[in-house]
Amino acid sequence: MVIVALDVGQARIGVALSDERETLASPRVVIRRRSNAAALGAIMRIVTDEQAGLVVVGLPVSLDGALHGQAQAIQTLAEQLRARLAQGGIPLVYMDETLSTVRAEELLREAGVRPARIRERIDAVAAAVILQDFLDEQDARRNANTLAQDGAPPGERTTERHTRPSIEGS
Repeated sequence: MVIVALDVGQARIGVALSDERETLASPRVVIRRRSNAAALGAIMRIVTDEQAGLVVVGLPVSLDGALHGQAQAIQTLAEQLRARLAQGGIPLVYMDETLSTVRAEELLREAGVRPARIRERIDAVAAAVILQDFLDEQDARRNANTLAQDGAPPGERTTERHTRPSIEGS
């Protein structure tokens, strides 16, 4: 299934998509956040057009584990989105987005993107980083469950992979 991920900011919302095999995240678009209603409409159009089966929202968890101002604002928008998604039976989950923007900037610099162009792409790439972390975490859980069912000793289990998101679509 296709998964949509969101990096929600005050002015922009980065959007990324997974492939149908749920292995690779790619940046899709940046939505200018003029109003919550318009942003929610744009997100719902993407979810519908891509026939997404899940939405992942990045949530900035502070070092003390609490959800402060920005995280609470994101949750407010995300819960409005959850209500709309529920009508189509599409779940919404949160994913810790700690350092996703820093990692996105590193990826863009490594790819040779000019500094002037980084700002316009960083939100979608940050959403791809969040989504790739989510996909890798899900893959690691599936592998751990499979290995546990197969009876493999813990020392012989594969280690978690850390795939880099594609930044081609940005």
